[in-house]
Amino acid sequence: MIEIERKFLVKSDVFKTDAFKKTRIIQGFLNSDKQRTVRVRIKEETGFLTIKGLSSKNGLSRFEWEKEITKQDAEVLLNLCEPTIIDKTRYEVTVKNHTFEVDEFFGDNQGLVIAEVELESENEAFEKPNWLGEEVTGNIKYYNSQLSKTPYKSWK
Repeated sequence: MIEIERKFLVKSDVFKTDAFKKTRIIQGFLNSDKQRTVRVRIKEETGFLTIKGLSSKNGLSRFEWEKEITKQDAEVLLNLCEPTIIDKTRYEVTVKNHTFEVDEFFGDNQGLVIAEVELESENEAFEKPNWLGEEVTGNIKYYNSQLSKTPYKSWK
């Protein structure tokens, strides 16, 4: 499956009042090579194993495969992950016909808030809410796999 998404920094927390869902996510990377990443994730009581391929040149699309696993299996696999484990809360916000996933990071990435919107095509139009900031699509330092290697707190 090909994933097409755009990624933005978030400039205010107004999105929280519009969110219809809030989920805590813990994730780590078994492999964070830019050619392919292998991610272990726990969302509430469910585990997931995800493989992502290399991004397109413009950073908008890449191959993604995901399989649900037990929370217990995910907890065991997290112990094998590269440093650092990502801890975040995901807010889901509907804006017109699109759902934005807004991640508020904690721990070593405290202070970083990123919104993503998945699209059907690379040139699909969507409404940008006023809380969206600078677009960072394709900037790999904002990929979760890179945030685990070089956390936001070390950028300053």
